[in-house]
Amino acid sequence: MSASDSAPSTVFDLGPPSAAERARLEAGLTRAERDVLLAHGTEAPFCGGLLENKDDGVYCCRLCGLPLFRHHTKFESGTGWPSFWAPFEEAHVKGVRDASHGMIRVETRCARCDSHQGHVFPDGPRPTGLRYCINSVSLQFVPRGQPLPDPLGRGDRL
Repeated sequence: MSASDSAPSTVFDLGPPSAAERARLEAGLTRAERDVLLAHGTEAPFCGGLLENKDDGVYCCRLCGLPLFRHHTKFESGTGWPSFWAPFEEAHVKGVRDASHGMIRVETRCARCDSHQGHVFPDGPRPTGLRYCINSVSLQFVPRGQPLPDPLGRGDRL
């Protein structure tokens, strides 16, 4: 994952949700979404609803609605989870060192709400060589031409 310190600024508001907003957003999650987004879990491979999706659109954070990945960066990795070679914008996805399960990895989180999305690995295709391996339940797909989710009422638009 390239350094997000040098990433260009985004047009989206990356300020974290307030405690009240966060509680409201979390109340709307299913158990599976809660397990992944809040408890840093992982959905079973080859079971995610977005794995086979090839439609034109944007993949947004299921919790706060921030756009995280574009459809054209999605690729078939054979791993069982949706995989992307680049984020929507560098500033939208942050990497955190993860030493759990006896491995050293880079966990990916939403830069706005800090929800767990998956992990990034250095074995992806060109042009980045990265593979963002993301849980389907942590994403909400928005087809091209449809408005982005705006659960925080910030007026974020493409």
